[in-house]
Amino acid sequence: MNTKLTLRLDKELIERAKKYSKKRGKSLSSIVSEFFTAMTGDVVNLEFPVTPTVRKLKGSLKGAGLTEEEYRRHLEKKYL
Repeated sequence: MNTKLTLRLDKELIERAKKYSKKRGKSLSSIVSEFFTAMTGDVVNLEFPVTPTVRKLKGSLKGAGLTEEEYRRHLEKKYL
């Protein structure tokens, strides 16, 4: 069941949000809904287009023997 929600936000923020939603071809309501779903820890299926750079990098570490956990620790050390 859908229910109406009224939010009071800065006018400039609303305009930026509208531009964002238009770029993605989604309604602002669906974007807010996805955000609330993610914020509450529920799984949401977000589809993002694969950029050319990511496409080129895909598989570049194949056979490197690096586990996902090892890579995660590397990123945590590097950025935290």
